[in-house]
Amino acid sequence: MPEIPQNPAMNARVLQPLDESSYYRLLAEVQGPALVLFSSPACGTCRVVERQLPLSAPPEANLFKVDVQVAAALARAFEVFHLPTLLLYYAGHYHARLNCPVTPPALHSAIEQALRQPPEEEP
Repeated sequence: MPEIPQNPAMNARVLQPLDESSYYRLLAEVQGPALVLFSSPACGTCRVVERQLPLSAPPEANLFKVDVQVAAALARAFEVFHLPTLLLYYAGHYHARLNCPVTPPALHSAIEQALRQPPEEEP
């Protein structure tokens, strides 16, 4: 019997939602890299990035999202003025705000470059 080709979207990882009460607790538990997407359901670009991120992020990266309509205090605390915004954490420590296309080569390169630097102070 021939093997049925898999649709990559079927195997896509899901972005775990974060809010004010879970943000720091869940990120502190992550041992490796974590990407946090600040977005809004009303933002078309955010919806595109949310679909691309699971397919573009390194397989070892934990993926999270913050809906700024639900967690407005987090958006203010992190000075998120433009959506989408992508933050990088490693082992629970904030490293950088990533400003790159959400494609595998660009995202992997931005993560590697950010992780070469020491953790930054959160905004």
